[in-house]
Amino acid sequence: MGWLRRLFSRERLEADLDKELRFHFESQVADKVRSGVPESEARRLTRMDFGGIEQIKEDCRDQRGTMWLESLLQDVRYALRLLRKAPGFTLAAVLTLALGIGATTAIFTLLQQVMLQSLPVSRPDQLWRIGDQARCCNWYGYSQNGDGERGDWSLLPWEAYKVFRADTRVFQDLAALQAGNMPLAVRRAGTSGPPDNANGQYVSGNFFQTLGVSAWRGRLLIDADDQEGAPPVAVMSFHAWREKYGSDPSVVGSTYQINGHAFTIIGVAPAGFAGAKMWHWGMPDIWMPLTSEPLLFGTTARIKDTRVDWLESIGRVRPGTSPTVLQARLEGELHGWLASHLADMNPQEKAVWQKQTLRVSPGGAGFSGLRRDYSKGLILLMITACCVLLLACANIANLLLARGLKSRQQTAVRVALGASRQRLVRNALLESVTLSLIGGAAGVAVAWAGARLILYLAFHTQEQRTWIPVQATPSTLVLLFALGVAVITGVIFGIAPAWMTSHAEPVEAMRGANLAVGGGRHWTQNTLVIAQAAVSLVLLSVAAMLGGSLRNLEHQNFGFDPDGRYLISINSPLLSNHRQEQLPLLYRAIQDRLSAIPGVRGVSSATYAPMSGNQWGHDIRVQGKPEPGPKDDVSADWTRITPGFFDTIGARMPAGRPISEDDNANARHVAVINQAFAKKFFGNQNPIGQHFGPGPIQNSGTYEIVGVVQNIHYVTWGFRDPARAMYYIPEAQTVHFVQTDLQSDELWSQNLYNIAIWVPGHPANILTQVKEALAEVDPNLVIYDVQAYSRIIQGTFDQQNMIASLTWLFGAVGLVLAAVGIYGVTAYGVEQRRSEIGVRMALGADRGSVVAMVLREAFWQVGIGLGIGIPAAIGAGYLMASQLFGIAPWNPLLLAGTTVLLGSAALVAAVIPGRKAASTDPMQALRSEWSTRE
Repeated sequence: MGWLRRLFSRERLEADLDKELRFHFESQVADKVRSGVPESEARRLTRMDFGGIEQIKEDCRDQRGTMWLESLLQDVRYALRLLRKAPGFTLAAVLTLALGIGATTAIFTLLQQVMLQSLPVSRPDQLWRIGDQARCCNWYGYSQNGDGERGDWSLLPWEAYKVFRADTRVFQDLAALQAGNMPLAVRRAGTSGPPDNANGQYVSGNFFQTLGVSAWRGRLLIDADDQEGAPPVAVMSFHAWREKYGSDPSVVGSTYQINGHAFTIIGVAPAGFAGAKMWHWGMPDIWMPLTSEPLLFGTTARIKDTRVDWLESIGRVRPGTSPTVLQARLEGELHGWLASHLADMNPQEKAVWQKQTLRVSPGGAGFSGLRRDYSKGLILLMITACCVLLLACANIANLLLARGLKSRQQTAVRVALGASRQRLVRNALLESVTLSLIGGAAGVAVAWAGARLILYLAFHTQEQRTWIPVQATPSTLVLLFALGVAVITGVIFGIAPAWMTSHAEPVEAMRGANLAVGGGRHWTQNTLVIAQAAVSLVLLSVAAMLGGSLRNLEHQNFGFDPDGRYLISINSPLLSNHRQEQLPLLYRAIQDRLSAIPGVRGVSSATYAPMSGNQWGHDIRVQGKPEPGPKDDVSADWTRITPGFFDTIGARMPAGRPISEDDNANARHVAVINQAFAKKFFGNQNPIGQHFGPGPIQNSGTYEIVGVVQNIHYVTWGFRDPARAMYYIPEAQTVHFVQTDLQSDELWSQNLYNIAIWVPGHPANILTQVKEALAEVDPNLVIYDVQAYSRIIQGTFDQQNMIASLTWLFGAVGLVLAAVGIYGVTAYGVEQRRSEIGVRMALGADRGSVVAMVLREAFWQVGIGLGIGIPAAIGAGYLMASQLFGIAPWNPLLLAGTTVLLGSAALVAAVIPGRKAASTDPMQALRSEWSTRE
């Protein structure tokens, strides 16, 4: 680093060099004077002996090794002076680059956190997870396969996890965590008032130890806390401690009522740690030991049920462990555990248990549902943002080319005076990179604002219920990315001006050839305009396709009428100290009180309602039909409802009757099925009066079908897939199953988490009235949200809305940049051909012909751009076909519309310089040409 010290000590070194040279000079003068030579002659002779002083200094500076950097700094200062002399050009270029670099950096800010970021834990590269699927939240049975051929296990029951932890020695440690989350009602012991909503997650006692995480306050869970009979303890997340409890240090060590049971908060997790599972919903506020699950779930606890797979596992492997060996050992452990439960398997599971597989995958990023759900959209946005950046580069390159052509005479003078072409190219590139770095600095601010906008568009409907572990603040990696993009951008748009500079012909330029530059010498600018038109058309087409897809998604037939309907989401009434047998009376009281609100025409409750995102499913057995084969799909979703549900949500029943008040505990067990269920299990037969039940076969007579309802879309995904089979059972009826998993679901399904109300006309204060009415029924009832169904549907497609909105924004910016590029090149061409236009008009050309000539010059470039852009837009449509709903990749109407839009923008951009050309005074143009040549 000696050269760096010499660079910063330049003034001292220069003074020392000057002092030393002066000493040697004066010494030689003195020697000559002592030998009898007159002083004036001695100085003349000494100067001749020395040679050039400045040349000696240059040689000495070369020996320091800093001349290249000093020369570089001089060139940078020169570039800054040039930019300062052209403030209009600099401002326009910086704003253009800020938009391009800022958009790209904003997308990368989120891309880095969603797809590239590791967990904030010790040595994340040593972590491996069992499974390669991000699943939620339970899987039932001894197989995890959907096609009967093979299974790919990602979730484990508690017993299997313990076997894996004890017998798989290649792990230093293996931790388990709940695949979903647990809604909690939290209140500090000894306080009154409604409890706070919180998300809980069960984890093994070694969870924090395996990840290598230390406590922010207090301590974290250990194995001793995860033992049956251990005192109930919990760890709070840093986010919950700061946002909900104001960083109160007394939280640690205090007792909190969690779902009515006393837990001691023993510590706070470190800042930045959100767990091992990254989702856009339900991020944990509190972690509890796995063995505390029976305390909160009672008889419905899953921890001892070997048929319920509900745990994800992540472990730290020993150094040098091969993933292939690890996977083989774990798969062997899985088959050994499955073999020990052969007696518990049904015929379908026995047929496929030996085909079950297990994969391991890197666990440094945890279990990222964000990556699964948002990666494709972010990659698409990154591509479109890069296209905008390329358009910005083309515009700046055109501006620099125009400046370079205007200054060709100055460049020729510099070449004639001895400037090397290498130095001129370096100057041109440095000007470009300097300009780009200034634009990049401004782009960081644009990126921060853009990232906040994207987060709002993607997650704003969920902000009230959860927090998202994604930040808009750029990290060090993002800042380095912005710097890299700025440098690369500067090189990209500086190549063409630098190339032109290196090929400047001094003699031709000195003769004034820049005034007679024809269209053939502008091929670089024309090529850039063609590329801008093509890229802009692709951006507009992509935006149009995504916008049409979003419109189709939001206006499809969901199977019910959302107009005037509202959805209330509540926590389990069991969390408010209600007993299981009290639930029917509670829901009746809720329904009666909400029905009393003026304007309400219907109220009904359900375990989960349409578009709530939940899904409960079973394998079905139909009475009178044999056991299905291992490859047969006999799955169906189900939910529990109160009477009047279908009328309340506006769903049509093509056959039979709905659930009624007569379907009580003393009546036969009944069900209403949807059309997909009827088609899947009964084909063309009349399903009314048929019986079915959840597998195994002995349950096939459980429910009698009394009605068929139209297909209603429940889950918030799979909109391109066929309707799912589904059945509805009355809230007032309970079936006692022998199978523990079925009995657990039966009891949990009696918690009706959703209440649908029908209020035509959307009264202004309906939300306030609903909350007040629920508080009158039970002030301890935990209300998550009250939303209009239209808003729920809109929120379901927030991701698609984000992508469509941003691509429209990028498309609009691209269109403006393309139009500016066309205008700039056309205006510059008119200026260069000013004398030619003057001659044409002097020879009789009218204004219309001049405008037509300018438009032809512009539109042949746009036409070539369209010829390239249309096939590219079609190709882009096929590449993003998985992102489209109801829109064909090859859509002539959309292509025609975007083509007309681009053509209109090009027409406006070209007409302005065309009209200016038509107003040229022939005599003035010819006098200007003659005076210039003189």
